[in-house]
Order: sequence, then C-alpha cells, then structure tokens
Amino acid sequence: MLLYSTNSAQLQTNFLHAAVQGLANDGGLWMPAQLPTLAPEFFRDLPTMDFPTMANHVMQAFIGDEVPAQDLEPLVRDAFDFDSPLVKITDTTYALELFHGPTCAFKDFGARFMARALSYGRKQRTIANDGNHSTAPNEPSGDLYVLVATSGDTGSAVAHGFWNVPGIRVVILYPKGKVSELQEKQLTTMGGNIAALEVEGTFDDCQALVKTAFQDSDLMQRLALTSANSINIARLLPQSLYYFRAVALLPKEERERLVFCTPSGNFGNITGGLFAKNMGLPITRFIAASNRNDTFPLYLQSGVYTAKPSVATPSNAMDVGNPSNFARIEKLYGGSLEAIRKEVLAYSIADEATLETVLRVEKEHGYVMCPHTAVGYAAVEQYRTEENDHDSSAIVLATAHPAKFGEVIEPVLHKAVAVPERLAEYARKTKHSTVIPPVYEHLKSYLLKGA
Repeated sequence: MLLYSTNSAQLQTNFLHAAVQGLANDGGLWMPAQLPTLAPEFFRDLPTMDFPTMANHVMQAFIGDEVPAQDLEPLVRDAFDFDSPLVKITDTTYALELFHGPTCAFKDFGARFMARALSYGRKQRTIANDGNHSTAPNEPSGDLYVLVATSGDTGSAVAHGFWNVPGIRVVILYPKGKVSELQEKQLTTMGGNIAALEVEGTFDDCQALVKTAFQDSDLMQRLALTSANSINIARLLPQSLYYFRAVALLPKEERERLVFCTPSGNFGNITGGLFAKNMGLPITRFIAASNRNDTFPLYLQSGVYTAKPSVATPSNAMDVGNPSNFARIEKLYGGSLEAIRKEVLAYSIADEATLETVLRVEKEHGYVMCPHTAVGYAAVEQYRTEENDHDSSAIVLATAHPAKFGEVIEPVLHKAVAVPERLAEYARKTKHSTVIPPVYEHLKSYLLKGA
C-alpha cells in the first residue's frame, strides 16, 4: 500500500512504516495514493458475509501483499470479535450501534486493529525500503511508545487494545475535567504499560502536544514513537469497515437512496466512510454532524477553513476546534470545495437541541442514545427538513454506549441508564494519573524519564 504525506506528495512510504511512524516527517498525515476499487462479486456477496470475513476482504484490498493473507486473516478475526447491529428507530432512520466492543465505543474497531498491526510490524521487522518508498529511519531501541490525545473514547479504546502488549508503552493525554467520569476511569485505571496524563487545557492542547512530539527530531531519535489517534493510518482504515457492514444489514430495497450521518469531531470517522464510498460502496450522501465546535460546517458555508479554540459541550468527544483529518478530506477531493459539497453536508447542533433529542427519541421511540449519537440524529432531522428528503434511508452512527455519559443524560431522562458490566468494572477501580500543563517541555520530560 503506497501512501503519501498530505504536506508533500513526494514523501511516500508503505503501510507498516506509516503505522509505526504515525505522522510523516514533514508533519503531514499519511494518505493512500490510490483507494482500491472492490470487485462487483464482493458487493454481490456482502450481505452473506459475517463482519470478520467482510473486514478481511476490505483490509486486504487496502494493504495488499504487504501483510500476507495467511497473516492478515487471523489478525483481523482477533481484532473484530464483536459486531455492529443496525437498529431501526423510525421507518426510515436507523442507528448503527458501534459500541459493542470492550470499551463500548466505536474506537474499539480502529484501536484493536492498530494494536495488532503494530505488534505484527514490530515482530516481522517488515518496515523497510522496497525500492520505491522513502527509506525507513533507524528505529530507536527499546519499547515502542504509543502517544495518543483523547477527548474521551479514543484513549480508553487504545488503552484496552494495547494493554499488556509486549514491547509497547501507551501514554494518553486527556483534558483535565473535560471527559466524563466513566471515560476518565477507563483512561486511568488500566495500569501496567498504560499511563495517563491530565492536561490542564483542552483537547486541542492535547492534540498539539502530540503533534509537536512527532516533529521533535531530538525526541524521535531517542524514543521509538507512534500515535494512536486517527491521524494514524492504521487507526483510520478500519473505520471504513462498519459502513460496509451497515449496507449489508440494510434491506436491499432501502439501499438505493442511502444517507449516512456521522457525529464528527476529529473527522476520522467520516473520512473512513468517504474512503468506503470511493471504493464503490453505494452511498448517496454524507452528513457531518458537529456540536458547537462548528469549524467544518462553517467551512462548507464560507469556503474558508478557520481553526478555532474548542468549546465544551455535552458531546465532549466531539469537542475539537481544529480537526486533523480535514487534511485527508481535502486531498481526497483534490482540494475542491465544490466536490466536497456535492457529497457532504454539515450541521452544527446546539447543546439544548442535543439534550432535547435524547429525551424526545426515548419518549417517542424507546431508544436511549448518547449525546454524540443525539447530535447525529438531530442533524438527520434538520437535513430532512432543509433538503425536503423524507424518503431516503438514513443511518446514524451510534458512536458510544449511553451509559458512558450517565451524568449528562440521566438528568434529562429522569432515570438511570443500565450500565454494562464491562463498564461497571472500571467504576470500581482507582484512578492513577499525572497532571501536566499544556506545555511541550513537560510532556517531553515525562517521556524521557520513562525511557
């Protein structure tokens, strides 16, 4: 699989090298030089495949012979040992439940695959120059450090996916006081090779610290360092998979006009969907549903991309003012605003509307959703009204189990939300974390002390 940097098309590499490196040397994100087109036979047989079989076909198309088929299939089956059911809410609106993995959030898909891919790459020592790609840098000895910024669910999925993986240490940065209590417990109670840093700032501060680390040549020479955010191509590619699964589960007659609505923060999730469409998946349109952090909706309106500081909302995992994956979306559409507008609409949902949607959907349909899913559902309703489209099938990505946000939705519903045991066990554990200011020197010092 040939990838290039979003900052320089001349800087190229392969999949396993990109997975370990995280960001390109020039600070860009690795982007597929060409997305594969899946054969008609694949789409014909898609409804008969289970999730691992489908996932193996798609990931093999992405990666090619870089990971041999006999190695990739067991890796994929181990990563995706849970499904994503499609739940009908109204006659034309569905929720694709992506929270049936171990940490009850959609990021389990990407994190579990990435953990196994990195472990495989390190073990096989296959990050090498094939004659056409950029030469892999000399990799520092010692453990591989996985550095990840999280606004909530990424960190817990990465922590669980990498827990006790030999030769890998995970350092999670999260904004102090800006994640839910249960999310924080998932971030800070794993122990072992998992460490948590509370940053006295916002998610954007956390993300900036991570990006700075990857551009610090001194640190990169002293530590083997990679990222587990959706800036990492190994985290991003698996986020295409459940779009294929959703289409497979949808009745055939409802696939002709299909709209996907993706709650969007750092925009990795919707980028995965756009990849799937470009590989041949029949999707009519995408809706990027944002909360009050409306950088992308404003871009589609004005044509000018202006990053801004993030603001806190009830859908905290989407509190991102400068979404990293915008660079990939721009490259996918050749920098054409009009091309993006043809396939993607974007709506910004107010906090009050988010909470009102949680209550109304539970009362009218008996379906309890997390605040992020509620942002998506409200965006679908706005889309149907503004575009006068009441007939298309709409699939909202249900990104997290509602119990992860009990302190937000229980006061709205005036009742408790049942907590799955795999979440309840975290609540009984003791938090362990280190507080740092949003200053890069503090992060660097912490990393080098542990080396």
